[in-house]
Amino acid sequence: MSNLYGDYSQKIDYVFKVVLIGDSAVGKTQLLARFARNEFSIDSKATIGVEFQTKTLIIDQKTVKAQIWDTAGQERYRAVTSAYYRGAVGAMLVYDMTKRQSFDHMARWLEELRGHADKNIVIMLIGNKCDLGSLRAIPTEDAQEFAQRENLFFMETSALESTNVETAFFTILTEIYGIISKKTLTASDEVDSSGNSGLLKGTKIFVPSQEESARKGCCLSS
Repeated sequence: MSNLYGDYSQKIDYVFKVVLIGDSAVGKTQLLARFARNEFSIDSKATIGVEFQTKTLIIDQKTVKAQIWDTAGQERYRAVTSAYYRGAVGAMLVYDMTKRQSFDHMARWLEELRGHADKNIVIMLIGNKCDLGSLRAIPTEDAQEFAQRENLFFMETSALESTNVETAFFTILTEIYGIISKKTLTASDEVDSSGNSGLLKGTKIFVPSQEESARKGCCLSS
């Protein structure tokens, strides 16, 4: 898919904010590093607060800038990360397929997500660490059933071996693009009497600067 990635000199047509959520140590940061920089760190440390990375892609001949937000899974950061659901058009619910508890917590994470995010947010369930097949604690069928019941996309990945990582991100971003681009077309056809196009609810994305984040008590790590 290398030919699907744009460069930063291009005009950006869309900016999509996607959040990664789930328990600590399920591999959210590694998934992001693999997608954004094609890197994997054995010595990855727990995320403090919230951080994000960007990647530019070409979807349907449009330049899309993906902002992927990596949220800390520890309980003490929940109050900080909840504000970052705002403006998200996509979310990845990540569990470790070798840790049953991380999957059992998906319902709670999903409830929190739906309580803070736009009702039309695109959500994908991710079973990470599929390279550890001999240690599997969650059958694929269980995850598929949960995803179907909750109307989620589902995929198993390995950040270590780069299995399905690019595919998962591109799938959710393409789905978001399909929804947002249709809204844009609809809005362009609904011009009011003053000549202004209708506003798109839920598509404005506000990204706080580091200074603003610091004033609000948020932790942004690089």
